[in-house]
Amino acid sequence: MIENRRKNIAVVLAGGTGQRAGFDIPKQFYLLRGRTILEYAVARFCALSCIDEVAIVSHRHHVAEVEKLVKKNGWTKVKAILLGGKERYDSSLAAVRYYEGQEVNLLFHDSARPLVCAKAVKRLCEALQTHEAVAVGLPSSDTIWQTKEGCIVAIPDRQFLMRAQTPQAFRIGVIAEAYRRALNDPAFNVTDDCSVVLRYLPEMPLHIVEGAEQMMKLTYASDIAILEQFLDAE
Repeated sequence: MIENRRKNIAVVLAGGTGQRAGFDIPKQFYLLRGRTILEYAVARFCALSCIDEVAIVSHRHHVAEVEKLVKKNGWTKVKAILLGGKERYDSSLAAVRYYEGQEVNLLFHDSARPLVCAKAVKRLCEALQTHEAVAVGLPSSDTIWQTKEGCIVAIPDRQFLMRAQTPQAFRIGVIAEAYRRALNDPAFNVTDDCSVVLRYLPEMPLHIVEGAEQMMKLTYASDIAILEQFLDAE
């Protein structure tokens, strides 16, 4: 454990209902070889020495299920189960408000990315010692088309494109200020926490560290087979 550093809090965002993607149950409760998707993510954060504490953000209808998982697994690093809201950013905001006033780093992670890579998280935590906002990502191996009305309108240079992953991590003062400004904007509509900082704190550099292919997001039920392949390769 690094002395004289800010506490690193892994915030596992598990507030989704799965309805938008057509799942019959929330994705975080899908089983991957006998364990829920949520269990994989939380257990891996709990096992990392660079993570001091874990908070799980849950939909209010599933708090009891999350509490049972915490008890069953003996996750002593899980110090808080917070209530999310309608939108993804409501879950992030729940953690910001809970920890505001403490000198901590918040690492926001989608629970639908169960196979947390220890090396990637360690790189992120090391970067947080000198940077105020850090994300994990991977270079794009595909050419990306920008489209409009079914037609290609631009082809960005691939060398400048990366695939976003989570965790996305911030000193709490940074993400709190970004959300404060965002909530004053009637047109506020973003998809992740880096987008909030980029849009509302444009002066803040967003540092990037290398992610990992295994940290793919469970989007469709068929993705379970791909996650199993990554498990076999570990």
